[in-house]
Amino acid sequence: MANTAPPAHAATPDDTSITVSAAELRELRDEFERFLMEYRFGMQEVQTKLGILRDEFQLVHDYNPIEHVSSRVKSPDSLVEKVQRKGVEPDFASIRESITDIAGVRVTCSFVADAYRLYDLLTAQDDIRVITVKDYIANPKSNGYKSLHAIVAVPVFLSSGRVEVPVEVQFRTIAMDFWASLEHKIYYKYDTNVPAELLDSLKDAADTAAELDERMERLHGEIRGGGIVAPGPAPAFAPAPGPARPPRLMRA
Repeated sequence: MANTAPPAHAATPDDTSITVSAAELRELRDEFERFLMEYRFGMQEVQTKLGILRDEFQLVHDYNPIEHVSSRVKSPDSLVEKVQRKGVEPDFASIRESITDIAGVRVTCSFVADAYRLYDLLTAQDDIRVITVKDYIANPKSNGYKSLHAIVAVPVFLSSGRVEVPVEVQFRTIAMDFWASLEHKIYYKYDTNVPAELLDSLKDAADTAAELDERMERLHGEIRGGGIVAPGPAPAFAPAPGPARPPRLMRA
């Protein structure tokens, strides 16, 4: 006996039912997986580039500006929810055009200067194209959130040819990351309806985290004689002593 599955039924907004066969469902699933596959490969390309920078810093300069790298591709449920929330047409071409944070990489750095420096080093590579940059370090959100967000297009070479995949890369310090993680847990617990006194405490904590970043970077500069890399001849890309500078936001 052939192993066939019964057709699936779904309701449309006008309450009429439609029938979707098992073969059609499998085809939709496979197409969705192929769509997300490109984003997973793009995310891996960015991770590889960051890993090379981290290892080169560690081996050549005896200093590692990257504390941690994490990554994720949005789950199908999360992507569908965002498509509905933003009113995007439910087809792959529209999703590809309208939603640019399907793949994400988060880079946790030791210091604010490292966040800017790593942004510059990543986006200076000639196969990376900057789409947008939002500098929440220089211009924090009203709740105190700080991070440097960049959407970059990275090439992925498939059997069918080259495709450019957008990947969101976030650069933040350890203190910023700790604060953002706590804020996320609080918003989740209260289903976004956070009491005013907790919001005030979160803002105070963000200010304290920023102050800690400044003090630790100042101490780090004193220990290393004002520089970021190990003592000795400074490499061409070594940041100059002084306050962290914003990234090069205008890039072709």
